[in-house]
Amino acid sequence: MTYNEVLENARRYMQPHCMACEQCNGKACGNRIPGPGAKGTGDGAVRNYEAWKEVRVNMDTIHPLFTPDTSFDFFGTRLKYPVLAGPVGAVNMHYGDKYNDMQYNDILVRACADAGIIAMTGDGMFPEVVEAASRAIKGCGGRGVPTIKPWDKETLASKFELAESSGCAVVAMDIDAAGLPFLQNLKVPAGAKSVEELSEIIAMAGKPFIVKGIMTVAGAVKAREAGAAGIIVSNHGGRVLDQCPSTCEVLPEIAAAVPDMMILVDGGIRSGVDVFKAIALGADAVVIARPFVTAVYGGEDEGVKLYTEKIGAELGDTMKMCGAATLSDITERMVRY
Repeated sequence: MTYNEVLENARRYMQPHCMACEQCNGKACGNRIPGPGAKGTGDGAVRNYEAWKEVRVNMDTIHPLFTPDTSFDFFGTRLKYPVLAGPVGAVNMHYGDKYNDMQYNDILVRACADAGIIAMTGDGMFPEVVEAASRAIKGCGGRGVPTIKPWDKETLASKFELAESSGCAVVAMDIDAAGLPFLQNLKVPAGAKSVEELSEIIAMAGKPFIVKGIMTVAGAVKAREAGAAGIIVSNHGGRVLDQCPSTCEVLPEIAAAVPDMMILVDGGIRSGVDVFKAIALGADAVVIARPFVTAVYGGEDEGVKLYTEKIGAELGDTMKMCGAATLSDITERMVRY
C-alpha cells in the first residue's frame, strides 16, 4: 500500500464531512462542524497550515557527511521521530462511522507504538472512551498519553484513576477544549481553570503533566506556575475560537519565555519539513492530529506506519540538506521567515 492509496481508501469512509484531501489544509472542510473544519469563518485551520509555508529552510550542504539522528526523548520514552499523534474525539460524528472513539484509539495507540512514536488519546462524555484508551495504552506497555478534557474535579479524579491503570508516564489536558460546543451547558461542568485549580488538578494526576491549548506567553507562564512539565502550543485546530493567530506565529515568543518546559506545537503541521521548521522556531517536538485520522481510516496500522515513515524521511532529508546531524543541532538560523 502507498500513502496515496491510504488517502483513496479513506475517502470511501470519511465523506461527506472530510474529503481526505491530498493536502490537509482546512480549505475543503472550511467551517464544517460536524466534520474536521474550524469555528466561525473556518480560517483557523487554514491559517495554521499556511503559516508554516511562509517559513523557508536554509540549505547548507558544506558539512561533514552524517546520518541524521531523528530520535527524541519524551519523558523517558525514546521516540524514533519527534512526533506525537494528537488526541481526537467523536470520530464517528466528525469523520465517519467506520470507527467509534474506542476502536480508533485502540488502532492509533498500537500503530503509533509499532511505528516508533507515541499517541495521545482523546476523551469524551462517556467513561468508556478513557477506559478503552487506558487498556490500549496498557497493552503497549504504557506507551501513550491519556488526554483528559477540563472536567470538574470529581470527574477528573475518576478519569485520572483510569489513566493511572494504563501505566502511562505522562498525562495531558486539552484545556482549550473549554470552547468545544459539546462541552457547553452539560450537567457535568467543564471549562476554563484558574492557576490554583490547575495546580490542584496537576497534583491530582500525580504524573508529569502537559497542558494543551497555550497560545500566549502569559498562558505558558501560568501553566508553568501551576506545575505543568510541558505545554502544547495549540488553538485546537481553529475549532474553539475564530480569528486566532496561527500556532507558528506565536511559537517563538512562547518557547523563549519558558525554556525550562517541554514545548510541543500542533496546528497545520503536515510534513517532515514542517517538523524541522517547528523545532527551529523553538519546539522540542510536534503533535499532528487530522492526518493520523485519515491514516487510520484509510489503512489502519499500515496507514499510520506509512504516514509516520513519510514524515520521518522528510525530516531526515531536511536535516541532511541543512546541516543538522541531531535535533539539537536544528536552530533558528536554519530557517528564514
